[in-house]
Amino acid sequence: MADAQETASRSPSYATEDERWEAVRSRDARADGAFYYSVRSTGVYCRPSCAARQPRRANVRFHPSCEEAEASGFRPCKRCRPDEAPPMAQRAEMVARACRRIETADVAPTLEELAFEAGMSRYHFHRLFKAYTGVTPYAYGKAHRMLRAREEMRNGPTITAAIYNAGFGSTGPFYAATSEWLGMTPTEFRDGGNGRFIRFAITDCWLGKILVACTDRGVCSILFGEDPEALSGELQRHFPRATLGEGGASFRDIVHQIVRLVEAPAIGLHLPLDVRGTAFQHRVWQALLEIPAGETSTYGEIARRIGRPGAQRAVANACAENPVAVAIPCHRIVRSDGALAGYRWGAWRKGRLLEREGHDLGGA
Repeated sequence: MADAQETASRSPSYATEDERWEAVRSRDARADGAFYYSVRSTGVYCRPSCAARQPRRANVRFHPSCEEAEASGFRPCKRCRPDEAPPMAQRAEMVARACRRIETADVAPTLEELAFEAGMSRYHFHRLFKAYTGVTPYAYGKAHRMLRAREEMRNGPTITAAIYNAGFGSTGPFYAATSEWLGMTPTEFRDGGNGRFIRFAITDCWLGKILVACTDRGVCSILFGEDPEALSGELQRHFPRATLGEGGASFRDIVHQIVRLVEAPAIGLHLPLDVRGTAFQHRVWQALLEIPAGETSTYGEIARRIGRPGAQRAVANACAENPVAVAIPCHRIVRSDGALAGYRWGAWRKGRLLEREGHDLGGA
């Protein structure tokens, strides 16, 4: 993180004319949107990254916005189109539209259909989609269908109905992927804790309310919140067929250990966990457990550590699905620039946990 902060501190602010001219001279795309420049001899204004021929410094003026440049009598460059969304933002929006198309389609769209709708070749669209999401369009669609199938299995009448309702054309592809995505057989997943007794308690800690739940195998849930009813409702939704109840004296000792862990995350947890997830999620969670207290990692670093470079988004989703806050320390994941990333239980709790571990949050 220190390296990321040092890099950020060295990044130009484009506050001076010398910094702005250097950005224009080097066609620095990072400066796009920070300012615009106009060329007196041509009467146009451009983005700093414009690929047009280098203007003479004496003919260049800088402007904070397109509106200011146009008010000064300059027209937008037809090459870099500074009055439109930046190319990077346009590409991101195109990928976002494709993701929404995949997510809402009853039948998975083909690569040819997605590329046609984006106005690109199959190759270009495929490469761009993977660059922005970390996965191919096929893998993204398959992951989304598996998530839908998981929800359908919790609430639908049969496993077969859940498979077809989730958009699978047959049962074969679904069953072939269940060990990777469910971490168990569909029947085991669908039971929702059927026949199991889960002890739980809700108490106060320095981060608000905390719910602790255990099966006979170990701690299965640690949740933060403000509303006890919302916390117990979340536990019930996760284990819809389990019997929930209070524990005895031994369980109170477990709750006490969890509260101590939240107060001092660096001490670690020496209790067994009973967490269910996909094979991929378990690889991510194991990697999180290997991050020492007081240190942080990024989604990209975790993806590389588990042998899936480029799967940052999938890693982020696995962190969001972490059922045991602090015990699996997903709060130790930050963005590549050192700033706090999202956190299932609120970014402010994440910041407080890192501060409690003695972590320097100067880049947050």
